[in-house]
Formats: sequence, structure tokens, C-alpha cells
Amino acid sequence: MADKKMSSSRKHHLKSVMLSIAAGWLVQEKKDIKAAKEAYMAENCPKPSLGGDQAALMETCKKLHGLIDKVDDDRYDLEAKVGKANKEIEDLRIKVVDLAGVKKPALKKVRMSADAMLKALLGSKHTVNMDLRANLKQVKKEVKEEPAEAVGDWRKNIEDKADRKKMFETS
Repeated sequence: MADKKMSSSRKHHLKSVMLSIAAGWLVQEKKDIKAAKEAYMAENCPKPSLGGDQAALMETCKKLHGLIDKVDDDRYDLEAKVGKANKEIEDLRIKVVDLAGVKKPALKKVRMSADAMLKALLGSKHTVNMDLRANLKQVKKEVKEEPAEAVGDWRKNIEDKADRKKMFETS
């Protein structure tokens, strides 16, 4: 029975039940947050008494401004502490990466012309057209020119070779 599939209507029913429960939890959480805010405000900020003369109201305003300045100072100090902590965390992350080492990917062989290499090194603004093959020394094949006498009768050449052969045999 464990490997029997659930019908789609059953899936949709369970899904709708889960969503309704989650929606109820969200509503309850909003009510709890609102009640907590009201309790905090009642505890820390009593209702102002607006009755009285102008001097009393001026005194109340001065107290409120003093409290606002104190809160601003605290906020500034906390922002500075958070900034320092974030910078320290970033430095530690960099140290961790340095200690762990960076794996370099395997390099691939790429065929590239000399012009393309120079363009990559110097940037696209500098265009250098350099034909490296033009600077190579040109090697010319030597043309063997036979003297006109040697071109003559082929029988004479054979006789000369026969004479040489005799020289090596006799010695």
C-alpha cells in the first residue's frame, strides 16, 4: 500500500487544508506582534498628559527632544558596531578563501594568431598588424648550374666516372 499513488483530489484537499492552517497561523502571528507592540509602547512610552500651561508643554517637548537625541546617538553607535562587525566578517571570509586555496580550472589549448594575441594583450584600442612571417629570413633554394662542358657528351661523363672507379680500386 505504501507505493500506491495518492489521487489528485486527495492531494488538492490536503494542500488546501495545509494552506488554511498556515493562513490561520499568519493571522495569529500578526495579532501577537500587534499586541506585543502595544504592550511595549504602554510600558516604555506612557500616554502624554496634554493638560497644563505652555511652560509644561515646552518642558515635555525638551524631554522628548533629549530622548530623541539619545536614541539617535545609540543608533549611530550601533551602526558603527555593525559596520565594524561586517568588515571583520568579510576579512575572515577572505582569509578562509585564501587558506582553502582556489582551484584553478584546467587550461585549454587555444589556437590564436599573433595579431589576435597582440590585440588581447594590448586591448582593442591598439590595433597592431604585424606579419611575423615577413620578418623571417627567406631561404632560397640554390639552383645548381652545371658548367656547359659537363652538359656535353654523356659518354665522356661515364668515362670520367670509370676512371675514378679505377683510382679507388688500385689504391
